[in-house]
Amino acid sequence: MTTAAVKTTLITLLLALLLAPQAQAQTHTQAHAKHPAKHAPAKPKVLKVSTLKGRFSFTLPNDSKGYSANAMQDGDEASGAQGAKGTMYTNPTEKRVVIVSQMPTPTGQKVGDYDATFLDTTVADYLSQQSAALPDFKKLGDKEFTVKGLGVRQIDSSATQGGGRTLATTFLAASGTTLSIVQVISRFDDQKGHDALVKKIAGMR
Repeated sequence: MTTAAVKTTLITLLLALLLAPQAQAQTHTQAHAKHPAKHAPAKPKVLKVSTLKGRFSFTLPNDSKGYSANAMQDGDEASGAQGAKGTMYTNPTEKRVVIVSQMPTPTGQKVGDYDATFLDTTVADYLSQQSAALPDFKKLGDKEFTVKGLGVRQIDSSATQGGGRTLATTFLAASGTTLSIVQVISRFDDQKGHDALVKKIAGMR
């Protein structure tokens, strides 16, 4: 089910966000300083992120203070996210996490690039699940826009998880038999940084 997949990825992201102390980042840096790599190939300056065969894509900085990518465990039937595949992008400096996942639509339903009914149902399921799971979950906004003819729904929210308040923005889109979920989670006190990344992902540069 879509809602279970969203719940699983959201909890995973929040834990990664809140349990990545600065001390670990410093230790990692010091270790590399002691054993500098010689003639190491230069990393690309950005990470290219793409879903739905390139219909919804964006980039993330990949410098020393940028994001690192880690593949997430594939979803299974027990978690309610069978067929889901995702990548988690973490930024210890900004204490921000972005997760990008794709999964089959419920029951393999085939949808168009802008299926308003399907998106309305998906958003309603998401909000219902989050309200039930998080006592102080608060929807802050709900927008829709198109990218290359693809309909995207954006839900902004706040909640307390893992001992801290967070801001979250979730982008939902679907095409054919694939559902795409992109989530950005930041500290509650970093509204400016959160908004800047959300606008970049939405293409409002």
